Amino acid sequence: MNKATQKQTGEPSERLPHLTSQQPGVGGSIKNWHADFVVEEIPRYEPSNEGDHVFFMIQKQGLTTPEAIRRISRALGRKGRDVGYAGLKDARGITRQVLSVEHVTEEQVMGIHLDRIQVLWARRHGNKLRVGHLAGNRFAIRVRDALPNSQDAVKAIAADLIQRGMPNYFGPQRFGMRGTNAQVGRAVWNGDFDGAIALILGHPLPCDDEAMRLVRKQFDRGEFSDAFNAWPHRFRLERALCRRLADGQHDASALWRSVDRTLRKLYLSAFQSAVFNQVVAARIGGLDRVVQGDLAWLHRNGACFEVVDVAADLPRCCAFEVSPTGPLFGKKMTPVTGEAGALEQEIMVQNGVAPEGDGMGDRLTGARRPLRVPVSEFACSEGNDENGAFLELKFALPPGSYATSFLREICKSQPPA
Repeated sequence: MNKATQKQTGEPSERLPHLTSQQPGVGGSIKNWHADFVVEEIPRYEPSNEGDHVFFMIQKQGLTTPEAIRRISRALGRKGRDVGYAGLKDARGITRQVLSVEHVTEEQVMGIHLDRIQVLWARRHGNKLRVGHLAGNRFAIRVRDALPNSQDAVKAIAADLIQRGMPNYFGPQRFGMRGTNAQVGRAVWNGDFDGAIALILGHPLPCDDEAMRLVRKQFDRGEFSDAFNAWPHRFRLERALCRRLADGQHDASALWRSVDRTLRKLYLSAFQSAVFNQVVAARIGGLDRVVQGDLAWLHRNGACFEVVDVAADLPRCCAFEVSPTGPLFGKKMTPVTGEAGALEQEIMVQNGVAPEGDGMGDRLTGARRPLRVPVSEFACSEGNDENGAFLELKFALPPGSYATSFLREICKSQPPA
């Protein structure tokens, strides 16, 4: 069994309030070993066994989804963009997800043998798998070093979350290893490209190891050639930016334009997510209630509607048919009004979400996101393996929700990543 990689440092989620703050957590840690964190996609539909595309489920360990796709596409002699996927999965842990590729046989796909990737099944279908073609995810997570005799406490917290809903916080992995992605996105959104580049390349933090602190200090001192040589080769973005700086290109906006567009959008979406988290935090005591002006989320199909009669919609909220939503700001996001709108506008202003900001053309589409989500299929048990005792939590969440948001309510220790 392989040891998991070092714990990720995320956005300061320890400052985000808990829904179950009145119930003490059980402590403990997760992701000490890859087998401690298992996630499996719940497909929105099953392949039809006919068509030009092959759907196949992989089990991967210690690899991100993009890296797994890169290896699989190379093994099949295809380009990475030819491989469809429904959602991205973290590197740490064991993850099972469905991919698709066109104009290959099931035998070719089943014949893939790669380190840390196993193909579990392959079946034909008529279309490419697209992002969002997902009903949810099932998790089996082992918590190590929890307080003794804590099953009853876990079940009590879980019961509250099942009844009231889980706060739909974006997890710390959304904000990068150093937890600074949202700060970079905020700087870019508001035109501070010098600040964005400095956050990417400089500003040593306590979570950085000695080598990273050294190279970041070199950048802060303007020693761009030395910094370029000191960055490990896997830090391709940092090396590319330092090389341009060493060659005399000091226009920060031009440097930002040189960054891959996917990465640019990643930083901006992290800022978007941080603002959303603050709205969840501000309404943590009322996630199971709608207020005047809310845009409510209809859980059965993801549609939104304006709350004009709070008394009529409150029973539907208590029954978990609908939930209040928060902002993923962008050009197509529908703003809310009334009490809900005043709160969102205040948080937008506090975070410097300038209406005219656009990240130099990388405009975010924007959307509404439910402030809470249902937890289903919950079970808790104790066990032992070669690495010691554990509490195993099993549960399912809708797509786009983070298991770490469930676990931080259970553990209430240093937030798991």
